[in-house]
Amino acid sequence: MTAMTLYHNPRCSKSRSALQLLEDRGLSPTIVRYLETPLNAEQLQELLGKLGIPARQLLRTGEDEYKSLGLNDPRMTDAQLIDAMAGQPKLIERPILVVGDKAIIGRPPENVLEILP
Repeated sequence: MTAMTLYHNPRCSKSRSALQLLEDRGLSPTIVRYLETPLNAEQLQELLGKLGIPARQLLRTGEDEYKSLGLNDPRMTDAQLIDAMAGQPKLIERPILVVGDKAIIGRPPENVLEILP
């Protein structure tokens, strides 16, 4: 079976729901609590490649850090946004399921089912 990793925040209801959907199907992904074990810029870049999205689409725009760091500035580059997420992992959208070379954001949680093998 293909390895699965869930970037998870147990305090987030969407993240908990996505994990429950997987477990209900008998799946046990590797859990990465990304707030406790933050991703570095290189790991985020790799994750964005698997997601197939620009860095801006991975940002949680409602977080205070988004506003205080001026991340709404359209002139910010992907590299700058990735550095911000690496420094403030709370800014990363969640949950994210990675299966092989593909990834998906679990919003809504049912999205995670789209990439199951």
